[in-house]
Amino acid sequence: MILAAGRGERMRPLTDVTPKPLLEVQGKPLMQWPMEALAAGGFTELVVNTDWLGEQIPLRFGSRHVSSDIAYSHEGRDFGGALETAGGIVRALPLLGDIFWVLAGDVFAPEFEFTQQAVDRFAASGRLAHLWLVPNPPHNPRGDFGISPAGLALSEAAEKYTFSTIGLYRAALFAPPYCAIAAGNAGGTKAPLAPLLRAAMKDGQVGAELYAGAWTDVGTPERLAALNQEKRPAQGGPHTG
Repeated sequence: MILAAGRGERMRPLTDVTPKPLLEVQGKPLMQWPMEALAAGGFTELVVNTDWLGEQIPLRFGSRHVSSDIAYSHEGRDFGGALETAGGIVRALPLLGDIFWVLAGDVFAPEFEFTQQAVDRFAASGRLAHLWLVPNPPHNPRGDFGISPAGLALSEAAEKYTFSTIGLYRAALFAPPYCAIAAGNAGGTKAPLAPLLRAAMKDGQVGAELYAGAWTDVGTPERLAALNQEKRPAQGGPHTG
């Protein structure tokens, strides 16, 4: 699932006319980078949620882009606004499998590899989520979560890292006791993801690892401009840094 429902307030005026995931980075819409990286790893069934100017996204990509089939969860059309991360995932659960990737469509991580091996390891762990964390950028110096010596995500830790937005999840995280919203979220309940993750962390149900490859939260016009001034990554698909 690619999260693409955000308003992108800090990116204004660019996002007044274009949804943030369609802003171009090095010649491609921002969300196209993870779409292609997922396809390179063999993950070609995508779900995209939309809200602000959301009609532009299916107009750009349709229901199939190269080798990927795309289903849409139109939160803005159905409920008049975005449902936040957990609310949006619960809304899309009928379109997702028992284990699925989730990532934000406004994060640029051109070297990240989405692999079946990562899915298999996660499935074998029995945990409810596995998060990729990154070194703290200047705009988030305190970080979000720690990592235990056993590879568990920690809500509280002496050293914290920033959540990259890339994670693997089981549908069970979005059900009781962690989430009270029924699958499909017919009522359009808004709910953030962090409380679910923190509750599952207390139960030792969330794994984590540090990712050291290129990563940018494209949250401001300045960060977008800086990325577009960089040399484009070499062709041939994503790679591990």
